[in-house]
Amino acid sequence: MKAATKKNQSPLLALHSILLILFIYIPVFLIIAYSFNNSRINSNWSGFTFKWYSSLFDNRQVMEALSNSLSIALISTVISTVLGTIAAIALRRMTAKRKQGVIGLLYLPIIVPDIIMGLSLLVLFSQFKIDLGKMTVIIAHITFSISYVYVIVASRLANMGKQLEEAASDLGATPWQTFRYVTLPSIWPGVLAGAIMAFTLSIDDFMISFFVAGPNSTTLPIYIYGLVKRGISPEINALCTLMIILSVMLIVLAQWLLNRGNGEKKSSMLPF
Repeated sequence: MKAATKKNQSPLLALHSILLILFIYIPVFLIIAYSFNNSRINSNWSGFTFKWYSSLFDNRQVMEALSNSLSIALISTVISTVLGTIAAIALRRMTAKRKQGVIGLLYLPIIVPDIIMGLSLLVLFSQFKIDLGKMTVIIAHITFSISYVYVIVASRLANMGKQLEEAASDLGATPWQTFRYVTLPSIWPGVLAGAIMAFTLSIDDFMISFFVAGPNSTTLPIYIYGLVKRGISPEINALCTLMIILSVMLIVLAQWLLNRGNGEKKSSMLPF
């Protein structure tokens, strides 16, 4: 009876999954398709062309927004990766009672809605009389990126165990040698995956950046928002397509690094 019920439910679950995937990805595929439309009107397909991509790269404002996004993402990624990794290693060595509160604070930027976080950071910068610009956007991106880096690196550390580190200490390794030759090689896929995730979140962020960006720190998402208010054009579709491709590539790379790290065999050979 149970086997028959499961058999009858399987087609419905499969249909539900297919419909859900189509509901999510059909709008994305439409944006990509119309970025190659020869007509400026999305509803009218008049042929295949790459001209919107070439005109996009000739647009000075687009290149300026791209430069801002890349510089902000790179700086915030480096800093948040270092701080998030240090936080994961430090909390691993804390007692369970002491680290519960700290972990809750680290999860807070993930749980709090972006609009509340953006508004709170805007109030903070206003209270300290800090002019809005690239620096405020970088600080904001570091604030929420640290949490994501911590979650990824902490999960990698949890799978690692403490046997190798304890063996290194027994063999006379200093804490720095243990970190350099044992801990870091074991968690580097998680660190790189966390860095890629931080970069992806930074370059895609709109809501928080919208609150804390200044006149000369317009990022690509904010620039796209400004264009959409004047109507959707093929240039917007082309720009969104490039951002979609970049985001997918980075996420796939991050997942590959995590899978590769989880599949690696831990070596028992220590270099000291």
